[in-house]
Amino acid sequence: MTFVLWLLLLPLAVAGFWVGRSRAHALARVGRPGSEGRVELHSLPQHYGQYVLIWAALPPLAILMLWVLTSGTLADRWATAQLETSGLLESDASVVAHEVLRDVRSGLAVVEGPAASPVHVFAATAIARAENVLGASLLGLFAAAAAGGLLYGRARITMALRARNRVEHVLQIALMASSLVAILTTVGIVVSLLFEALRFFQLVSPAEFFFSAHWSPQTALRADQVGSSGAFGAVPVFAGTLLITAIAMAIAGPVGLMAAIHLAFYASERSRRAIKPVLEIIAGIPTVVWGTFAALTLGPEVRRLGEALGLEVALESALAAGLTMGVMIIPFVSSLSDDALNAVPRSLREGSLAMGATESETIRKVMLPAALPGIVGAFLLAVSRAIGETMIVVMAAGLAANLTANPFQAVTTVTVQIVSLLMGDQEFDSAKTLAAFALGLTLFFVTLALNLVALFVVRRFREQYE
Repeated sequence: MTFVLWLLLLPLAVAGFWVGRSRAHALARVGRPGSEGRVELHSLPQHYGQYVLIWAALPPLAILMLWVLTSGTLADRWATAQLETSGLLESDASVVAHEVLRDVRSGLAVVEGPAASPVHVFAATAIARAENVLGASLLGLFAAAAAGGLLYGRARITMALRARNRVEHVLQIALMASSLVAILTTVGIVVSLLFEALRFFQLVSPAEFFFSAHWSPQTALRADQVGSSGAFGAVPVFAGTLLITAIAMAIAGPVGLMAAIHLAFYASERSRRAIKPVLEIIAGIPTVVWGTFAALTLGPEVRRLGEALGLEVALESALAAGLTMGVMIIPFVSSLSDDALNAVPRSLREGSLAMGATESETIRKVMLPAALPGIVGAFLLAVSRAIGETMIVVMAAGLAANLTANPFQAVTTVTVQIVSLLMGDQEFDSAKTLAAFALGLTLFFVTLALNLVALFVVRRFREQYE
């Protein structure tokens, strides 16, 4: 029923818009008492339609959102009260009732057939009855709110109503609420990470986490368990992240920027139409495909090449993961850099060429500095994509936390360790699980620092060229 009511919001909004606009046209034809001819309204007819649309759609929308948030709780409370007073529970009625409802909701309890217990059957019946009653109440409230809002909005349409101002005010509130939701979501994520990270640092010293070079997060569950050192020195994890990101950017940065320069200044329209779709296809390839390619094709080839040169190369290496990741993020650098170069006023380029500069000198000394804010943004996005990549690293670089600058060795990254720490049934009061939040919080501040650096560069060079 809830899904059907969500779908009914669209025709309800259309009906409100039509009623409001029709009412505005009728007022324009009639005019004020004693006047002659057509009278101009304060706002356009569509503004009056939007005004009635808001009154017709917002009240039932608020009821539906409230229903989504509270319907399950109300039904469970109703069913719990029915179960506690049924006499089927002998002791600890409230505790047992919650357990029975949990089993029925999760599908673990048998509620039909001879194997079903009377308690579970009664609970399922109580839940169904509560949902039916609440659903009927929802339907009545929805219809009453929609009809009341529609009639009220239509009645408010008069010659003195400034519909456009009212609609714009509502839109401003909606935009402000959307911005507030985005801000609160970010704050909630940071606070949750910070809270859990503080719990981790109560168990593990921050000095050990940030400066120790031994990462072995397996903690012992028993006193006699072996192979569980519980070492949380994250330096190898951060070093592996930086190593793979550096290799990826060494590929994606120059190649992507050169591709953008070629597309913006040298490529013909025919070449541009051929190259741009290829870059978009590369950007659309799933990361698991890139990881498979790195693990099955590029990794063995890198190892074979290294052995031919007399080097010791692991089957899973940072070089294979970095090369694959670099090729994957080339389209991001190329596309955004191309947009930044094309956004530079043509007068700068034409003025440089008119003064006798060559095409390459104009690109190096005029166009690239002018487009530097956009290019920095492109590189920042590429770095963020490289830091946050997980699948390629898992399949091509492995899970070993090695503190090394050798690209031929296996390493791991922050995101891979976060995934591995949170896999399986974990207790959220152990240092192993809480370490994932400490890694996430550190990664957040690293990304924030990159954004601040990019913002500084953008502001500095934008003042120079504006």
